[in-house]
Amino acid sequence: MNSKVETLKASVQEIIDLIAAKNDREANNKLLEVSETLDEMIDFAEEDEEVREITRYQVLLNQLHVKINGEEPVDGE
Repeated sequence: MNSKVETLKASVQEIIDLIAAKNDREANNKLLEVSETLDEMIDFAEEDEEVREITRYQVLLNQLHVKINGEEPVDGE
């Protein structure tokens, strides 16, 4: 799980960097990719701590989605 979290951190930082560079299309594409990865991770999470960590990233991705698209996410996207 630790290596997956480290990869996740790097991916989220990449999204933030793309937003800062005003490259919203690439940021959104990366966000969708990371969201899919998070969905897979939560499906296979075995411990409560893993679920909590994944949930933190889901909240962050939702906030980044709003930042990129300027709107509230629909249906948990």
